[in-house]
Amino acid sequence: MNTMTRWDQPRGWSSLLQGQVNRLLEDNFTRDRSGHADLATWAPAVDIYETESELVVKADLPDLQEKDIDVRVENNTLTIRGERKFEKEVNEDNYLRVERAYGSFMRGFSLPNTVKAEGIRAEYRNGALTVRMAKREESKAKQVKISVSANGK
Repeated sequence: MNTMTRWDQPRGWSSLLQGQVNRLLEDNFTRDRSGHADLATWAPAVDIYETESELVVKADLPDLQEKDIDVRVENNTLTIRGERKFEKEVNEDNYLRVERAYGSFMRGFSLPNTVKAEGIRAEYRNGALTVRMAKREESKAKQVKISVSANGK
């Protein structure tokens, strides 16, 4: 019979390893002379799912205005563009830490042929963009009735 034994690493190793990982991640961000991380590169998180009648794309776009978001469909590609601007209300010297990314972004997604280009709606609410794309009728699942006979005829 095999038994499992729990292995506990020595206490000092955990904090040493965590410190090294933190330094590695921080060093991978390009920093300007003021020590701030590069604020120009970001890609908003996106969920894509489908229902029986549509394909849905949800993107997290906090702190954007509707006018700063551009949604287009061209050549079976959904493109979401925008820009999150750095807040100038607070003096830059007063920031102690800046982790959120700012600047322009663009996300592009290839669409299946089952989507109707003319049946696309976009809504922006509470920092989330939802794009709903209707499916073509011929691509929707259809149920086929089966007739059953009692004596195999």
